[in-house]
Amino acid sequence: MPHLTSTEIAGRIEDLYGASLADLEAHAQDQPPGMLSALLGMHDDLALAERGIDVHRDRLARLIHPERQIGRHEVSHLLDGSRRLAEAVAVRDVQAKSAAAVLQSLARIPALPSLSPPLLAPPLPAPPLPAPSRAHSR
Repeated sequence: MPHLTSTEIAGRIEDLYGASLADLEAHAQDQPPGMLSALLGMHDDLALAERGIDVHRDRLARLIHPERQIGRHEVSHLLDGSRRLAEAVAVRDVQAKSAAAVLQSLARIPALPSLSPPLLAPPLPAPPLPAPSRAHSR
């Protein structure tokens, strides 16, 4: 399975539900938890992990800049930054793999009712009333 970014996952979610991510997020807020809210949560976690990767990678790049001396104090920061970067990459990989697997298992659904004009259906007839019984109840 290829590695997907949060942008690619967002595109697949939009394709699956036939609406923009912003519209889907607004719709999910008014609904009980379900597959849509789970996918949106996975996307958010993936995007957060990607931002974490960027932050930790930039911090490490500043720490190992060629014009900068690396002393005892900096070594602990390098180790901590490396650990945090590895954790963010692991979270990103798990989230991307999980989201891609779930999306791959789903088929596109019709447009969400609140995002498209509602179809008017004729009202259902009232159920028939039970026939009165002539037997006396005890």
